[in-house]
Amino acid sequence: MPELPEVETVRRGLQPVLEGARIARVEARRPDLRFPFPAKFLERLTDKTITALGRRAKYLTMHLEGGPVLICHLGMSGSFRIEMSDDSEMPDSSEMLGAFYHERSKSAVHDHVVFHVVSPGGGRSRVIFNDPRRFGFMLFSEGAPDTHPMLAGLGVEPTGNALDGRLLASLLKGRRAPLKAALLDQRLIAGLGNIYVSEALWRAGLSPLREAGTIAKPGKTAKQQSDALAEAIRAVIADAIAAGGSSLRDYVQTDGSLGYFQHSFAVYDREGEPCPKHGCGGHIERIVQSGRSTFYCRTCQV
Repeated sequence: MPELPEVETVRRGLQPVLEGARIARVEARRPDLRFPFPAKFLERLTDKTITALGRRAKYLTMHLEGGPVLICHLGMSGSFRIEMSDDSEMPDSSEMLGAFYHERSKSAVHDHVVFHVVSPGGGRSRVIFNDPRRFGFMLFSEGAPDTHPMLAGLGVEPTGNALDGRLLASLLKGRRAPLKAALLDQRLIAGLGNIYVSEALWRAGLSPLREAGTIAKPGKTAKQQSDALAEAIRAVIADAIAAGGSSLRDYVQTDGSLGYFQHSFAVYDREGEPCPKHGCGGHIERIVQSGRSTFYCRTCQV
């Protein structure tokens, strides 16, 4: 499942093509994805200008002039591909936004939704949503996206400075669930996923098995722990966004260097390797929590 940095990478890739463009035509090549398409799906998108492309947690939001807002979710296997007209300035005439670490389909059989868009300058392109497993979806929000049932209960974003130690402690106070499970609760913090929680806990030196509420107790130690964890969460998300995500692979920046965050994983998918923390001497272990793999070092994460 793509995590927040991957979705943000996709948003940034779509933004230059879609923002300010007019949707000339939409093709829906089946009646549904995970859910049926909304009533009058094609009609309500046609001839609309896209005023902004946003993101909330792992959801993309396409704001249309005069409404509605289109909410998109990639699901487990969804991806967007841009195909530009011959006179486009884009160097690649068929660019997938992210060549995913877990390979994404380019087969036209799985091209389920096609947006035909025209830029303010008259350039034409096709933005194609491909989803072999059809766990993604597209729904309308008639008002602000946060009022939609899919987004209404989401917690604070783990970007910027809003998530600090004090807020994190207030969210986790009294919670007896394992710390990792609590951090994956989208009602508390929106957009955190398995990879980045494992990485943030390692950076903060906290065990994924400890009770979540232990870092919200009175006293200096708990405050230091909550501050360290909040800083680690913000930093690992910021680093991953800057690198272009981690589910993505084989991206070469303009200077020729690889840009994706999987090359910086400290613990995720590194079972049996020495812990990279200086002076630790431990090894990375893999355990299963709530059906998901957790990677951590029991020596330095307490």
